[in-house]
Formats: sequence, structure tokens, C-alpha cells
Amino acid sequence: MSPESFSTTPIEADMAQAPVGLLRFVRNAGRSLLSVIPSETLHALYVKGPARIHYLCDPDLITRVLVTDAANFPKSRVTKNILGSAIGNGMILSEGKVWKEQRRRYAPLFAARNLPVLARTFADTGDRLGRDLASTAGTVDVSTLAQNASLSDITQVMFSGSQDVDPAEVKAGLARYTAYVAEMSLFDLMGLPSWVPRLKWLKSKAPVTDMRRLARTVILARQGENREEPQDFLDLMIDAVKADTEELDQTVDNLLTFVVAGHETAANTLSWGVYLLALYPEAQEALRTEILAACPEGPIPYAALEAMPRLDAHVKETLRLYPAAAFFARDVAQDVTLGDIPLRKGDALFLPIYALHRNALLWDAPNSYRPDRFDGAKLARGQYLPFGDGPRVCIGAQYATTEIKILLASVLRCVRFSLSHRPIPKPLVTITMHPEGPLHLRAAPL
Repeated sequence: MSPESFSTTPIEADMAQAPVGLLRFVRNAGRSLLSVIPSETLHALYVKGPARIHYLCDPDLITRVLVTDAANFPKSRVTKNILGSAIGNGMILSEGKVWKEQRRRYAPLFAARNLPVLARTFADTGDRLGRDLASTAGTVDVSTLAQNASLSDITQVMFSGSQDVDPAEVKAGLARYTAYVAEMSLFDLMGLPSWVPRLKWLKSKAPVTDMRRLARTVILARQGENREEPQDFLDLMIDAVKADTEELDQTVDNLLTFVVAGHETAANTLSWGVYLLALYPEAQEALRTEILAACPEGPIPYAALEAMPRLDAHVKETLRLYPAAAFFARDVAQDVTLGDIPLRKGDALFLPIYALHRNALLWDAPNSYRPDRFDGAKLARGQYLPFGDGPRVCIGAQYATTEIKILLASVLRCVRFSLSHRPIPKPLVTITMHPEGPLHLRAAPL
């Protein structure tokens, strides 16, 4: 399909049009990190920020930070402050030996051989979502629907099977927990020590304590069943620690880490992916034709995804335009020169993935929807990073993209999406990139 077919430009995020001082950065970043990132990052490979902040959009320098010299650029203290109270010392935040042990332990869990098992749950959720949309056709908030679908998947693959836990209780608890994680504290952004109380802690820590209790309950119950064959994600996770010495609290940390990372990525990417297809009906019809040819009815199996290259390209382009992980941060561990940029120990490196993916020096028509740019094209390393890179690349990337593809394909077999009369919300970035408000589209049954 020719690029001219997609002449309308998808909605863009608001970025800072003038230099942002440190005080304004701290004050405004809690609403959306993109609001304080200079728009210069869309046209430059390096921008000096306020105080000791540096913005990088240079693929070579980013590769050095994330891959070749990753040990000298650890996870930012700000990131640890924001997430630490909710997910503990799981794989996202741990460093050194602890991180290496966790990565070794859980890497097999996300191997491709396990995806067919997990895909069955995704397909069941997708079928239910498609049927619900077809029966309640009209203007719908796809953002809320996507959040509910992702929570349903998590409930089934990570928290099911215990008679002591009600699935409805788990789903409600997960909704409260993920909302708690997404609420950023001013003190976190200021980099204050973790022992300084945060306002959201004073409101209530119940979303975290309740979810940790539920996680402990389902893990212990599942361990007691001692199943011979894994049937879902939790089984695979229990299997990964059978011959290990991981403490239960650490297993809980990692289960909640996978919840946070998997839920937000899938839900937000699904929302933006449906929006793009509503914006470009010709692309939507071509994609639907491909899906129906590969799997016209019944739950979509993992193997069927191989026959859907258009779907793969569409998801990749959605993650380029609206990366769920739209912002990475690293600290500088020692004085170093990065390219020709002198850095001091304690400096902060901000990698604005949203700007990297739309940088005019790196992409043709960077703000346009062109899924054909992924048709066999060889991209420079460090140019396209929806899941990061290097030793700390997202361990669940295949899990997330499989869930997104199956949910999207399942829904497109049931309904046709189009724009409604309501405005499209702008993208915001807190923990992940998400719509500023309800994303209303029209859904018509096929």
C-alpha cells in the first residue's frame, strides 16, 4: 500500500517548545514527562537539559549506554524511586549479581516455546472482547476496553487457580494497583531518598499491600498443586524457581514486575493500534483481509501469526509512533566522555524514545504512519527501541507483542472501527505512554 494512502498525520504529543528549567521540570513532569522534554530532540541527536540532565537521540551513543558500556550507566535513581515502593527489587530495578541471577532464572520462562500456551488465554480474551464489541456497537472507549482486556489476561495467566482468591477480587485489585504505580510523586522526580514519605503513601499503601498478599496466596497455592505440565504463566514461573533458592518475597516482586510491565504495554499499544486503523480505513481493511485468510474463525493460535506480516508491521509502527516505554533514564556511574560529550559521575541521561522514534534525522516522514517501513528494512542499532536494548532489554517483549497481535486480530474479525465525532486525546507519558483521556471510536459489527 503506497505511503500516499496515509496522508493524515496521527495525533502527536505536546513537548516543551522552550528551555525548561529544573524547577519547572520537577513541577510539570508528574503530569507528562513529554511536556518537559525539549522538542529539539525531534531534530537533534543530543540536547543539554537543565542542571545535570542530558537528552540522547543518537543511536550510536544510546547503544553504548544500553549495550556496550551498560555497567557504567545503571538504572536511574528516579526510576527506582518511582517504581520501588510498588515492585520491590524485581528484575526491572535490581542491579549486579541479584539482577543477573533473576535474569538467568526467568529468561527460559519467556522463551518462544512457551508462547503457544500463553496465546490460548490471549485468544479467549480476544474472542470475548470481539463479541462484546459486536453486541454493543456504537461509540466506545477503546482505552478502557483495552485496559480491561489486559487485566483479564493477567488475571487468567498469572493469578488463576486458587480457590482462596476470587478472580473478580484479583481484577479489581490489579486495577487499583496499576493506578497506584502510575501516580508519580514530586519527591520521586526530585530524586529525594526513598525514606522520605510520599503523598501517595500517606493516602494509602493498600493497593500494594493487598496485591502482594494476593500474589503470595496464589504462588503458595500453585506451588502446593505441583502440576506436572505448565498450563499458564504462573505455572511456568513456579517451574522456573523449583530448583532455586529464591525467597518468596523476591518471587512476589518479580510477579508484580511482570504485571506492571505487561499490563501497560499491551493495553496502551492495543489502544493506539486500533486508533491508527480507525484513522486509516484502507489499512484496516487490508489487515482484516489478511487475518481472515490466516484464521477465519475460532480462537487464533500462536502459529497463525506467522501468516500475518501486515499485522506484525502494523504493531511495529504503532510502537514506533506510540512506544509504551517512551522514556528511559540512566545515571552516570563515573566520569566519562560519551562521543564528544563530557559527563560527570551523577549526571542523568534521559533517552526520550518517543523523540528518538520520530527524529527527523533518523526517519523519513517521521510523524507519518507507514508500516511498510518495516518490510525487511535494516534499521541502525539504537534507532528503534520499543523494548530497550542490551542486557536489560525487556525480557517479555515477545510475550507483549504476541498478546497485542492476538487481541487486535481477534477484535478486527468482529468489528470495524472508525473515528467518532469526539476529539482524540493527546499522548501523555507517566510510567508509560497512554491517552490523556477516553479514546472514543465507533465500532460497527461486521
